[in-house]
Amino acid sequence: MTDTIITTIDTATVGGGCFWCTEAQFQILDGVISVQSGYSGGTIKNPSYKEVCMGITGHAEVVQVAYDTTKLNYADILKAFFESHDPTQLNRQGNDVGTQYRSVIYFHSLEQKKVAEEIKAELDASGAYSSKIVTEISPFSVFYKAEDYHQNYFNDNGEASYCQFVIAPKLEKFKKVFKGKLKEN
Repeated sequence: MTDTIITTIDTATVGGGCFWCTEAQFQILDGVISVQSGYSGGTIKNPSYKEVCMGITGHAEVVQVAYDTTKLNYADILKAFFESHDPTQLNRQGNDVGTQYRSVIYFHSLEQKKVAEEIKAELDASGAYSSKIVTEISPFSVFYKAEDYHQNYFNDNGEASYCQFVIAPKLEKFKKVFKGKLKEN
């Protein structure tokens, strides 16, 4: 008789501004199987990065996270999501401005919707942020994977100035908050 290990995989799709930043943070969480940068929530099929950046497609820059539910639950994913960006900024994150940088959770099930609404309400009630959370909670429809050069961006381009000045500080802060839930190197 052989031992069988059953792994349950679930998917979360979230947008917290620039997908390069969000991707780098989720990649280091123990239990995350894969992270893909892409676009969701728009009206044009197979949008390009240029079209999304122009703000003409309605898409948000998002990451699609596949995770092992024996190590992380959806609430853990959302706590990491809220920590990864400022959910009180409407249609922007830092210098990135436009609806493509909106804070958004695309739920894949009614249970995910319920958890997202509960966590958002708890964070608002707790006073964790000095302003009201503006994160949109919407049904998932379709995910378009971003161009290959956007995938694994921080790991492949860590010496680039954007990575050093924007992503690296966010990643260090994230590591401190989630130090007990990080992948071993």
